Order: sequence, then C-alpha cells, then structure tokens
Amino acid sequence: MNLAFPYSFDTTGRTAQSASLAAHVRDMIELILFTSPGERVNRPTFGSGTAQLVFAPNSDILAAAQQQAIQSGLQAWLSDLIRVQSVTVNASDSQLLVTVVYTLVSNQQQQSQQFLYGGPTQ
Repeated sequence: MNLAFPYSFDTTGRTAQSASLAAHVRDMIELILFTSPGERVNRPTFGSGTAQLVFAPNSDILAAAQQQAIQSGLQAWLSDLIRVQSVTVNASDSQLLVTVVYTLVSNQQQQSQQFLYGGPTQ
C-alpha cells in the first residue's frame, strides 16, 4: 500500500494513496529528509535531520556532512526502491534546497527531485 504523504483521506473516506510508485518514492524521500533522528518512537535512526540545517551556520564542511547524512539515510531506508546517484544541498539565508538524483530500481528510470525547506511563506 502506497500511502500518500502527508496523510489524508480520499473522496471515499479511505486512506489516500499515492498516484504512482514514483510519487510514493518522492513522498518517502521527503519523509526521510525532514525527519530528525530520534523523532520516530520505534525507529530511532530514521531520518536525516535536514530540517535542523536551516538554523546552522553555512559552511562547505556542514553541507558536505549533511549530503553524506542524507545519502546514507536514503540508502539505509530506501535501498530496495532506489539507487541514489547524487545529493546536493544548498543553504541560503533561511532556505534550504536539497536536490536528490536517483534511479528507480523497478524500471531503471532516473528521477530528480528538489525539496525546499524554510524561508518566508507566500
């Protein structure tokens, strides 16, 4: 069952599902990116803690460490669904832009997704 993220109900009142495997994988990547380790009760190592990076000072060393943390988190939790090609983290003021390039294992289709965190609401 490919649950939609964020959790919601469909028009029939049942749990909403993702439209496709690619959409489900994107949702799962977003969950891993923005969940801090220790945030899940029964999975203390789940997540990468990317959301905390917004409050850290910008530096190349921090960006490289976060890229490694994201890549290892994705490989640990989604290795049966994707092969991570690259992870890029760009921090600017109060915004964080994470770009993940990966290949779906099921059909060998390459995907690229961007995730934006923080910044002013519009």
